[in-house]
Amino acid sequence: MSAVSKKATLSLPLRIIFTQEGSSQFINKRTKLKRIRLADNTEEFGIETSSISPSLLQRMFLADYIKQLEISMPEFSSSRQDILDLSKLTVYSVLYKQMDKLVLNQIFDTEIIKKYNRLNPAHMFDAKTEMSTAALRSKLLVMEKQYQTTKEDLLKPVLAKIMSRKDISIEEKNVQLLLSEKYLDNLSLYSWYLMLRFFKDDDFAIIQRIIQPTLQNFMEKSQIAEYIALMLMELAINSENNNFRKEAKIMYRGIMDETAAIYDPDIRKKIISEITRKHEFISISWRFGGGSSNSIGMQNRLQITLYNKEDVYDEIKESVDKTKAAASKDKTLIDFYNSDATGQDDSSLGLYYLSYLSEACQKVNVKFDSIVNQFSTNDLTVITLSFNF
Repeated sequence: MSAVSKKATLSLPLRIIFTQEGSSQFINKRTKLKRIRLADNTEEFGIETSSISPSLLQRMFLADYIKQLEISMPEFSSSRQDILDLSKLTVYSVLYKQMDKLVLNQIFDTEIIKKYNRLNPAHMFDAKTEMSTAALRSKLLVMEKQYQTTKEDLLKPVLAKIMSRKDISIEEKNVQLLLSEKYLDNLSLYSWYLMLRFFKDDDFAIIQRIIQPTLQNFMEKSQIAEYIALMLMELAINSENNNFRKEAKIMYRGIMDETAAIYDPDIRKKIISEITRKHEFISISWRFGGGSSNSIGMQNRLQITLYNKEDVYDEIKESVDKTKAAASKDKTLIDFYNSDATGQDDSSLGLYYLSYLSEACQKVNVKFDSIVNQFSTNDLTVITLSFNF
């Protein structure tokens, strides 16, 4: 599991749809927004790009600038790692934001902040307090040494627990160490300012009691990012292969087996070229809460939708409904992914991931649901995966 993308750039045809805050920010910087027609036939304002830095994209997420992402492509196999990285980045971003909100709420509920607010009603610190990023950065710059010491002290018991584990490899420990630090790095400037200003010396124990169990909880939830990415990729490849078989059947009219045809490199290129000419693309959309206009519940929600023109809607819906309830008692999703089951027909692998992901979500208190339906107006088969963290 990787906490961040190892690549400097995600090379994907990405549509970025902004929240009201995001739109205002980009318009103020004289960036022209484009009216974009999305896979569900709605129109939104945003930008299109063929490459973007993962760190830049995550900063926009955490600033509540992004409402939705979408990619539309004729095939996904050649961009597998970028899609996996993008999927994990969206999940981590939701988790970082949720942890920050929980930490802030607990800070506001401490007697130290309550007492300060009672004595200073004109300068209260609460969820409605507005402090500019520039002002916060300026204040935190003076506290840089204190910040580093506080961060190290908060991480010490967490890191010791990770290093003492016997059930994970050195590589996995390193990933866990990096991830724990990332969670603290991605707490908001406002959270850090309150912690450093009000919770020093003997009062530091209060922050330890807030941060350390919360961090442990979110570290456990983080495994879901990898599970979601793997399952989504398999569902996308399944749709890709269905499209390729359908096109091969049209192009070769029984001259050769469609399944054999789509794995022939030369024929595959011709199929991709024809699908591109027809613009019969598969789309993946990531939609999640963000910005002041969303409710708290929506801010913790991530909805991933796969759109494709399928001829086998009834079969897909039946398969999803069945596999949502499938039992998985003796294998994790990663075990399943690495087992001989990966050799089975590609139409079932991604669907079986639904049951494994559902079980993993239950263990870490993440609400998960999936549904398949069809838009009759344009024959789109739609697989929707909903998560509430």
